[in-house]
Amino acid sequence: MGFGTDIRFKGRAMALAGKRIKVGMDAPDFRCLVGLELISLADTPSGIRIFSSVPSLDTPVCRLQTIRLNKELESLGQWVSCYTFSLDLPFAQQRFCDSEQITNLTVVSDAYDRSFGANYGTLLEGLPVPLLTRALFVLDKGNILRHVEYVAELTNEPDYDNALRVVRQLLDQ
Repeated sequence: MGFGTDIRFKGRAMALAGKRIKVGMDAPDFRCLVGLELISLADTPSGIRIFSSVPSLDTPVCRLQTIRLNKELESLGQWVSCYTFSLDLPFAQQRFCDSEQITNLTVVSDAYDRSFGANYGTLLEGLPVPLLTRALFVLDKGNILRHVEYVAELTNEPDYDNALRVVRQLLDQ
């Protein structure tokens, strides 16, 4: 069952499957692929995490988002990790990372069972092919969501500064 139509793709209202998550909630679990290895929330380090959701790494805005977060991680140190989720297959994700020299974050494929999209409320409904919407989530070391942004227009970049401010606040605690 979907919710809301406040997400737009080139102005067209889109519904999201699953339920929307909010700041203060426990981060939902998922089963996704890193390469051909199945991982879950428990397999991510227990430090501060950024979960970046993108429609496809093969699109310009998703490329920019992933490159920007990869660069930001250089200054955030070992206590912050970032995972970029898409429905791209692991082989395409690896080609992208090799091509763009993405080395500081982990790309994660939700192609296994779309559980990230369903559990984080990022799976777009009504498209001929399944895609995730653009979103940023920040989790603290206790798996509590400290920042949630569903980008209103799919073709726009997220508010990096706001998410990174939350990350830096968590680092200062």
